[in-house]
Amino acid sequence: MKKRVEETVEFLRHSGGEAPEAAVVLGSGLGAFAEALEDKIVIPYGEIPNWPASTAPGHAGRLVLGSLSGKRLAVMQGRVHYYEGYSMEEVVFPVRALGAWGVKTYVATNAVGGIDHSLSPGDVVLLYDHINWMGANPLRGPDTPEWNSRFPDMTHTYDRKLLAAAERAAEAEGILVKRGVYIAFPGPSFETPAEIRMARILGGTVVGMSTVPEVITANAMGMRVCAVSCVANYAAGMTENRLTGEEVLEEMAKASDRLIRLLKRFFTEME
Repeated sequence: MKKRVEETVEFLRHSGGEAPEAAVVLGSGLGAFAEALEDKIVIPYGEIPNWPASTAPGHAGRLVLGSLSGKRLAVMQGRVHYYEGYSMEEVVFPVRALGAWGVKTYVATNAVGGIDHSLSPGDVVLLYDHINWMGANPLRGPDTPEWNSRFPDMTHTYDRKLLAAAERAAEAEGILVKRGVYIAFPGPSFETPAEIRMARILGGTVVGMSTVPEVITANAMGMRVCAVSCVANYAAGMTENRLTGEEVLEEMAKASDRLIRLLKRFFTEME
């Protein structure tokens, strides 16, 4: 993988110059945030050597480089997921490449199901921890000391200063946010009611099928991490309604304006 990462980094440097300060991966339905960038360079994933192609609905599959609030950003309009059939190595390849390029901060956004009974569709949750229930770890395999220690600590994975900056941004924009714990399942089937009851007992607040592998890798590479979740639906068994992917995209479309305002203000507050 090292050679492939080096090829990708060479392409990124040629296309965008020095590494941006932060990378942002946009979850389902949030691609419009990239339009706020100034001096944009838009690169379809298919043009980036070794970059995996996103096939999930609501993921445009483009890397957008530009500036916002005086900070240079690399914005991923879409991610790839384990459930798409990619290996963990492929799922986190973009994070590896961005980290090797020199990006120091990784901001993940996602659509989630609400596990906690206090949450409703449209609520915004700032993550402070996670539970990896995907049955795999992206760091498994040959040791890569050039990127990370063999056994990286996960105690402070979600940067507390970035979390505080996100909360200040939310307050300034009049957006109510809560803190939560993300539990990741492999998908693509939605979780069963019994699995959601288990997740609640384990301490999960929201549930999804992404983000955690990226966060593990970003943290291992020494990047600061912030993650913002939008509740798109009640988790399985909390209502009698059937869960659908269309419901997720519809709810994210309703919440997109608030989330984009939050992200814009976040980069003003970020130190």
